[in-house]
Amino acid sequence: MFNENRILKKNILSAQVDLSKFDFATEEEKRQQDVMSESTTFFRDGMRRLRKNPLAMGSIVVFIILVSVIFIAPMVVPYRYSEIISVEGVRDKSAKNLRPFEYSKMEKKYMEKGGKVFPHIFGTDEMSRDYFIRVVYGTRVSLGVGSFASIIVLIIGLIYGSVSGYAGGKTDLIMMRVVDIIYSLPDLLMIILLSVILGDVLGDKIQGSIFSKLGANMLSLFIVFGLLYWVSMARLVRGQILSIKSNDYVLASKAIGTPARKIIRIHILPNCLSVIIISIALQFPSAIFTESYLSFLGLGVQAPMPSLGSLANAARSGLASYPYKLFFPAVTIVLIVLAFNLLGDGLRDAFDPKLKK
Repeated sequence: MFNENRILKKNILSAQVDLSKFDFATEEEKRQQDVMSESTTFFRDGMRRLRKNPLAMGSIVVFIILVSVIFIAPMVVPYRYSEIISVEGVRDKSAKNLRPFEYSKMEKKYMEKGGKVFPHIFGTDEMSRDYFIRVVYGTRVSLGVGSFASIIVLIIGLIYGSVSGYAGGKTDLIMMRVVDIIYSLPDLLMIILLSVILGDVLGDKIQGSIFSKLGANMLSLFIVFGLLYWVSMARLVRGQILSIKSNDYVLASKAIGTPARKIIRIHILPNCLSVIIISIALQFPSAIFTESYLSFLGLGVQAPMPSLGSLANAARSGLASYPYKLFFPAVTIVLIVLAFNLLGDGLRDAFDPKLKK
């Protein structure tokens, strides 16, 4: 058998290298060579570290399950969020406040005749509507509000804070005073005022459109997100850029004539990732909480469209008799908020260049 450790003797007239003058690489040197020869990118390297974080991966799994349920459930469950349960075309008055997987008297009689009734997974509410599908649509509204707020915060706050921090001087002074003015405006008062104004101005114009289901309250909430909620991100990004832009690699890029937008995109923003990710991760649950307590106060989505906050408010009156009605929307809110907080921490640890080992 051929021995790979045997060193062949060099022929006198051969031009080959004399192998006897070399030593075999150790196992540690082989591992170092494998690491040194590995080709990767910033994104792939961050995703590799993210996959090693069990809490972050668990949060991704929870988020995927929630998104899958809210999109697949309406195609499987035959009920609609505003539909009052009926049996053979007759309104079922005995279907009020059913417990999970419980059937009404009319449904039981219909099943005895050979009919099939889809189970009420979370029971029904006080108006004989399926509670599971209402929680699903409420989760849709909450995730939609959180996504919209995060996108607005990311786009406006990132651009505004980057320009302010990189330009400096009078530009930074003026832009930050604008941020101070916006930051002093009370968001709840703005939402109430805009709800009243939009309700009078756009009340008839939005009828029949997609905005009619949301109502003037939700439109005012979206406008307030676009006007007010990005200022914290802008301040954080601006502070990070002020501390980074004086580093040697940024000054070297300026010296060779690199455009400002390229310096910000390549050299500065990657070092602000921890601040950006944390801000977005905190903004998402904050927007959901804002929508929830506004819906709890009756300033959220327009009935009969549900939201997690309005469902919790409706469950408050029957808390002693039907506590499960509060349990389902409350647990959904907790899962969403906890998943995004843990995912935000995992993304920060994975993609922040300052935390690389």
